[in-house]
Amino acid sequence: MAFFTHHVLRTLSSAARNAAIKHVTVIGGGLMGSGIAQVVAVTGHSVVLVDTSEDILKNSTRAIEGSLKRVVKKKFADKPEAGEEFVQKVLKNISTSTDAASVVKNTDLVVEAIVENLKIKQDLFSTLDKVAPENTIFASNTSSLPIADIARATARVDRFGGLHFFNPVPMMKLVEVIKAPATSQQTFDALLEFSRVLGKHPVSCKDTPGFIVNRLLVPYLMEAIRLHERGHGSKEDIDVAMKLGAGYPMGPFELLDYVGLDTCKFIIDGKYLCRQVNEFLTFYVSI
Repeated sequence: MAFFTHHVLRTLSSAARNAAIKHVTVIGGGLMGSGIAQVVAVTGHSVVLVDTSEDILKNSTRAIEGSLKRVVKKKFADKPEAGEEFVQKVLKNISTSTDAASVVKNTDLVVEAIVENLKIKQDLFSTLDKVAPENTIFASNTSSLPIADIARATARVDRFGGLHFFNPVPMMKLVEVIKAPATSQQTFDALLEFSRVLGKHPVSCKDTPGFIVNRLLVPYLMEAIRLHERGHGSKEDIDVAMKLGAGYPMGPFELLDYVGLDTCKFIIDGKYLCRQVNEFLTFYVSI
């Protein structure tokens, strides 16, 4: 197992060195941003994790180290020294900063993973657009906001796309790669290849509300809530029904808790996906 893991990591590191994207800046040191930084560093890329305070970044670094050590327990159980070497090697690929503007002057890709607020994202990218090199690709990890609306705050709409990772990032294989109308094919192909180099399984998405997963998932979660509100089933029974009847690993209420009610609210409050949810539920109730 240790030999296989070493071989895979060596292959991925080699691929990273030969890829167009070598240096990555991740904006946002929360759960998603830390996870993205980890998988980027594991595959040999140089990554800078950016947030607004040193305290947040210290917590992020501790979370990444803890996650790596959990990986080590499984993959290097019989070789603890090799496991520790692996952890330290990955951590050396990660640096932190509270100054996004200075960091992006030397980066190939910026991945934003901050709060689901269009204005805040636009302000961030507008600032970074003025200092990042012309060839730097911008990407948002938004789960519901239109990529085109975020990109509109910049002068590089052709070099702007979506990279929607899923939580927990080190474990989940899927990445939705979103192509907005103005995203160039070269940019889109670079994001697809970058996702593959990370060991993920990318799927191509148009810039439609909720993309693929949340476009289907959010109406399901909202209908589960309405089902419970109408007294048609307890939370516990609805969860068990969907796990045993539909084969889902989590029931809707378990998933709502896991994703976070605040995150779900941000998604639903978004006028784009909210409209799609209401149209779906109106149709569903009418049949």
